[in-house]
Amino acid sequence: MQWWAWIAIGAVLLGSELTLVNAQFYLVFLGISALIVGVLQVGGLVTADWLQWATFAVIAVISMLTFRKQIYDKMRRSLPPMRSGPAGESVTLPTILLPGETCRLEFRGSSWSAINGGKSVIAAGSPARIDRVDGLTLVVRGEVNSE
Repeated sequence: MQWWAWIAIGAVLLGSELTLVNAQFYLVFLGISALIVGVLQVGGLVTADWLQWATFAVIAVISMLTFRKQIYDKMRRSLPPMRSGPAGESVTLPTILLPGETCRLEFRGSSWSAINGGKSVIAAGSPARIDRVDGLTLVVRGEVNSE
C-alpha cells in the first residue's frame, strides 16, 4: 500500500474517534498505528506489503494493550460526575417524623413515601435532606441549621 494511503487511513480513523464515534478509544490507536506505518514507509524502513501490515498490527495491539486504559481513564476522570436521582435534595415534611417512621409527602409533583433514616426527630414543616431512594421510598434525615 502507498504511504499516503496509510496517512489517509490514519487521519480518517483519528477523525472518526475524536469527532463522530465514541468507540471507547480504540480507533485512536489504530489511526496512530496507520500514521506510523505511513511515516516508516516514507523513510524507506518498511517497503513490503506484508511488513507494512505486520508492523501496523504489532504497533496497534501493543499500544492498545499498553496505553489505552491509562489514557482513557485520565480522559474520563475529567468529566463532572452526573447526579442521578433526588439524593442530596431538600424536602419539607408535612408532619412530625420520628426515627424509623414513615409519612407521605409531595416531591416534584408526585406523592412519595418517606422514612426517617436518621436518629433525631424531624419536626413538621422543617426541611429534611434526601439521603437516598429505596425503591419508591425517600430515605430522609433532618437538616442541621448552622446559625
